[in-house]
Amino acid sequence: MNFPNLSALAVRERSVTLFFILFSVFAGIYAFLSLGRAEDPAFTVRVMVISVLWPGATTVEIQNQVVDRLEKRVQEVEHLYRIETTIRPGRADLQVEFHDYVTNAMIPDLFYQVRKRMVDEAPRLPREVIGPIIDEDFSDVYFTLIALTAPGMPMWQLTRETEAIRDRLQRVEGVHKALILGERSERVYVEFDNARLINLGISPQQIFDAIEAHNRMVPAGHLETSGPRIYLRLDTDLADPSALAAIPIRIGDSLLRLDDVATISRGYEDPPSYLIRAQSEDAIVLGVVMRKGENGLDLGKRLVNFLDVERGRLPLGMSITQLTNQAEVISAAVDLFQIKLLVAVMVVMGVTLLAIGWHAGLVVGIAIPITLGITFLLIKVGGINLDRISLGALIIALGLLVDDAIISIEMMVVKMSEGWDRTRAATHAWTVTAAPMLFGTLVTIAGFVPIGFAKSGVGEYAGNIFWVLAYSLLASWIVAVTFTPYLGTLLLPDQLKHEVNEGDLYQTPRYNRIRALIHWCVLHRKTIVFGTVGLLLSSIAGLAGPVQKQFFPSSDRPEILVSIFMPQGSAIINTDATVRKMEAILAEMPEIKTYSAYIGAGVPRFFFAVNPEQPDPAFAKLIVVAKDTAARDKIMAALDHHIVSGAFPEARIRVTTLLFGPPIIWPITFRVVGPDPVKLRHIAHQVRDVMKTNPYAHDPHLEWDERVPILHLAIDHNRLSLTGLTPQGVAQQLQFQLDGFSVTEVRHDIRTVEVRARGLKENKPDLLALEIRTQNGRKVPLAQIGEQQVRYEDPAIRRYNRELFIAVNAEVRGAQSSDVTAAIWENLKAIRQALPEDYRIDIGGTVEDSIRADSSIEKLQPLMIGLMMIFIMLQMRSFSGTFIVVATAPLGLIGAVITLLLFNQPFGFVALLGLTGLAGILMRNTLILTQQVSDNIAAGMEILPAVVEAAVHRARPVVLTALAAALAFIPLTFDSFWGPLAYVLIGGVLVGTAITLLFVPALYALWFRIR
Repeated sequence: MNFPNLSALAVRERSVTLFFILFSVFAGIYAFLSLGRAEDPAFTVRVMVISVLWPGATTVEIQNQVVDRLEKRVQEVEHLYRIETTIRPGRADLQVEFHDYVTNAMIPDLFYQVRKRMVDEAPRLPREVIGPIIDEDFSDVYFTLIALTAPGMPMWQLTRETEAIRDRLQRVEGVHKALILGERSERVYVEFDNARLINLGISPQQIFDAIEAHNRMVPAGHLETSGPRIYLRLDTDLADPSALAAIPIRIGDSLLRLDDVATISRGYEDPPSYLIRAQSEDAIVLGVVMRKGENGLDLGKRLVNFLDVERGRLPLGMSITQLTNQAEVISAAVDLFQIKLLVAVMVVMGVTLLAIGWHAGLVVGIAIPITLGITFLLIKVGGINLDRISLGALIIALGLLVDDAIISIEMMVVKMSEGWDRTRAATHAWTVTAAPMLFGTLVTIAGFVPIGFAKSGVGEYAGNIFWVLAYSLLASWIVAVTFTPYLGTLLLPDQLKHEVNEGDLYQTPRYNRIRALIHWCVLHRKTIVFGTVGLLLSSIAGLAGPVQKQFFPSSDRPEILVSIFMPQGSAIINTDATVRKMEAILAEMPEIKTYSAYIGAGVPRFFFAVNPEQPDPAFAKLIVVAKDTAARDKIMAALDHHIVSGAFPEARIRVTTLLFGPPIIWPITFRVVGPDPVKLRHIAHQVRDVMKTNPYAHDPHLEWDERVPILHLAIDHNRLSLTGLTPQGVAQQLQFQLDGFSVTEVRHDIRTVEVRARGLKENKPDLLALEIRTQNGRKVPLAQIGEQQVRYEDPAIRRYNRELFIAVNAEVRGAQSSDVTAAIWENLKAIRQALPEDYRIDIGGTVEDSIRADSSIEKLQPLMIGLMMIFIMLQMRSFSGTFIVVATAPLGLIGAVITLLLFNQPFGFVALLGLTGLAGILMRNTLILTQQVSDNIAAGMEILPAVVEAAVHRARPVVLTALAAALAFIPLTFDSFWGPLAYVLIGGVLVGTAITLLFVPALYALWFRIR
């Protein structure tokens, strides 16, 4: 290598080398102890939500008058991926998502562009529309959810206590923000007996005007004096219900108090729009968002101390509970991975000591912690936390980084055995193997370039695999060419000298057997080469066929998600009743640590892969936290038994665990897209029927299908005009009698409380016997001004990128979602071919996101191949040598497929990373092997013995590295996330290495026609 001999420099400058060894170790220890801890890497959720309210409007009216306009404006923004819109009576929610390649720095501007267009469009919407309301915090991930409960305490008082705790919590170091979730909006209800008002000749509007006149805050002026300015204040505070009750109402020449004609009470939003309960008790939840870059374990400790202090300050009867706590998960995950890392280190060191002897093994064993120390320091400088990805990457690196040190020390041992002195033997490795090792390392690193630079969510999540492996492998090369020769001069024994004659080291019976096998492979080159190609083709067929397919694996966290889907259009009180039945079951399970229910919308995003559902009175979700994974599985089995036994006939209940990767609601989803909802339903039912025929598709169903009855008043306008009323007046009277409407707002300490007027709840009239009041005070039955008709309308409409769609969803049991989706898609072929114009069926769910993630990797594979070819060519300096090296790249697939099938492991995104990196690992071995062939030929060997002896000389370090790697990967096989990758690497490295040692000499002989 035309570069100053670093090995010689390290051996010559002993004090400097020792200093850097000690510096690497102690700096590495410091970096390791100070590294941030997190469960998963930081992940950007590129989603915002736009909500609009239009009280009284139907889903179709909102779609045509509001949603369509807003979606058009959103589509003007660059980098838009999709708009998913949910429309319900009186409300629409647009979930706007940008492409995965959008960086964190671009998000604020894109959100601003959307917000600006919504502000521009707002004046053009119907006057009664409220909004658009922009939620840019939809992507917040809550570090912990803290529930506050107080049975018997008024909810408004619990809210004030929560506000005080929130203010103190916000000041905790490391907290970005603390939000109050699930607060019940306060109300002051003024309830009237409508019949009595009519008898007294009072219109509701007279009362509303009186309330507003006594509540409005207006300036009363001020006086300028020779001293201070004196302001005049009037008592206009109606926060106390008794003050509201005392408002005088004039009737002719007499005055009545408001409480003479109405009942005044303090309450809450009725019916509620969103409810939270913890341990079956009404609760308010504090959601804590961690500051970016904060150490999760440190924040967790500070929060524990904070909660201990707060518990001592709570009023009697009030309790505080952590529902979810990421610090516990981080601690458990990091501790477990650190144990796995330590086990892997010990395994690699043990294998090395046993295989190459005590003294040489000790040198390699010392090189491992030095390499790790440098790696930890680089990770610290690179701003990478210790999390699931970085720790897994370290374990992967452990199986690879010993190779350079083994090559270096073995070369030194060989040369000392041939009679060379220590210094000369120590520096020889640089001359012979430094360049092949470096380019081999770069080839291995290049194999992980696609995941390191993928512009996608999964690239952002798993990209640190590349950086950690790059740091560790480059550090291992530096250690191998500097520190290892220095340590060899200190630790290798003198008796190695003249232990054997030159070349005799590889003449032992073991090496002779290896030589004979390789020589046989060279003689039967066609059989070996074409047999290997046949195995490779069979493996490709196996990967495409019987190997299970998967996107991301399930999480090993203890949380269980219980989703409750009532029929679309159901009232929230019915949803709440079903949730209470579920809570009663959960309360009897001792395996549960905590449980909480969220009625009327989804759960807060407490895990990056959880996607909060939009407001829906027919939906609820529960978070059940088990004591451990075994308890989690037992709870899920018990819940499934209750569901199958028919305990919840009124609802669809889904029990799931958390998943790694992007948020996916249903594993199998087909979107039926088209303009007519009637035809959509017909096609969607056909799709559902096909899905039912698949034994692995569980509970296929349409996302929205039901139509709900509504009472329509077909007004006779001639009759209405005779009463002196208008449709608006009729609607206002009906609203007053049934739901009530806002009169004013009163000021109650830190809250503004709506005053709502309505008819007495106990006097709610029959819908068919409703009466209205004419302008002259007469009561008129509703039937006299129009015909009451029962009609049906859609309680929900879904749109995808401005197109109407119905999703047909299903759960998967006993198989992988990708395989089941592919089978169903094939069975849908006849339906797809018969679709009318403007209608189509799209694949959603796991497969859609998997294709999206894989495509981001595939885009960078040409770059990966290009880099590998450059590094190989720079080392080999010939097309023939480059071809031989590249030809071994796919051989790891043979062992990978065999291992996946033997251990029934799925092939998914994580396994794909292992397969991609495996190509680099095998090419690295081949690169060094072919370079050894070139060196042998340059030394004067004939080409046949040069090929055979190169394979013989490389056999021990290659096999040793493969064995060390495979054993180092074993701890990862027990991890739910890294398991498939570990199996791919174990099988690929072991089988691929064995095949490489036999295949490369045979291919070399065939390519160069060696005789």
